[in-house]
Amino acid sequence: MTRADETILSVHKSIDVLLLLQNEGREMGVTEIAKRLGMNKSTIHRILSTLDSRDFVQQNSETGKYWLGLRLYSLGMTIADKLPLKVIAAPYLKALSEKFNEGVHMAVLDRSFNLFPKILIIDKIQTQQLLSFTPPIGSGSTCNSSGMGKCLLAFCPDEYLRRYIGTPLPRLTKNTITEWPEFLQEMKHIREDGYAIDQEELEIGLTCVAGPILNRKQEIVAAISLSGPTSRINSDMLPDIIAEVKRTAKAISQLLQ
Repeated sequence: MTRADETILSVHKSIDVLLLLQNEGREMGVTEIAKRLGMNKSTIHRILSTLDSRDFVQQNSETGKYWLGLRLYSLGMTIADKLPLKVIAAPYLKALSEKFNEGVHMAVLDRSFNLFPKILIIDKIQTQQLLSFTPPIGSGSTCNSSGMGKCLLAFCPDEYLRRYIGTPLPRLTKNTITEWPEFLQEMKHIREDGYAIDQEELEIGLTCVAGPILNRKQEIVAAISLSGPTSRINSDMLPDIIAEVKRTAKAISQLLQ
């Protein structure tokens, strides 16, 4: 192996460490990271020390564990501020949130997660309601458990979804779809109906309605959702919410075409 190959491999390993921390969403120690990635503890320690020195990770002085650093936040915000989709969609997301006084999110597909696709939240409008669901920008969940995730997968090319058929579908609540025949049928309905519903599949007590954002080639680029307590997003409210989510998603999509 040449010196150049070794350098490239070290970059890959460093990225694997950062993605693991992102996917886990919590502080992790050297031993746990090494075990999860199948690397030597000494290698992980060198990677973390280097990343720490450049503020890409930070070490908790009390626990000795590591978490993502402020440099990544700075890079992420630079991208977010320049992201055309976010700028285009912002007034529409705000209007949707204000119409129903519920939280609104926009997410894209996180293709870096190997086990099963996840969503990555890129924008949100927070409500003033006492009971609300407002996960932070940059967070995510597996696609089979959320309205936006199901929407993103339903409108993806068939070959992308086929590569995951047969892999375990993570269960987050008793309502999460974990059987592939049922999940594929759900994908078909979402494509036909033009929206997706998460009925307490991500979290008990939470209901979400999501719609797809499509570009001029009719390719999925993002999904938006309105979510709130099931007690508020009930059968009486659902028809109006579905119609407005679809209208908002279509309006944003038209601006990309």
